[in-house]
Amino acid sequence: EVQLVESGGGLVQAGGSLRLSCAASGFTFDDYAIAWFRQAPGKEREGVSCINSREGSTYYADSVKGRFTISSDNAKNTVYLQMDSLKPEDTAVYYCAVRRSSATYCSISPTTYDYWGQGTQVTVSS
Repeated sequence: EVQLVESGGGLVQAGGSLRLSCAASGFTFDDYAIAWFRQAPGKEREGVSCINSREGSTYYADSVKGRFTISSDNAKNTVYLQMDSLKPEDTAVYYCAVRRSSATYCSISPTTYDYWGQGTQVTVSS
């Protein structure tokens, strides 16, 4: 059974930093992509960033480019999202998700991901 467990959320002041973790287990895909999404109250879920296993290529939404960094530790089966220069508009529940993928790129379209974690709350105060 595929399991994804997010952690690292919390309350931080604007301009601060948080590092989210996504611990993955139970999947044996040779090639895959893992992505971070977020959903604020009353808004649709949006893609934030992704990384693929084949070449380690990454992608960022324009809203977080230059402030967020995605990385992976294959030995720990964990993907991280380092979030710097946080803004109040980054407040949301953050989810990680995984899909099989042999592509050399990754997508942040939520409809293409098959397995999801339970989410972790990030709140940025002004």
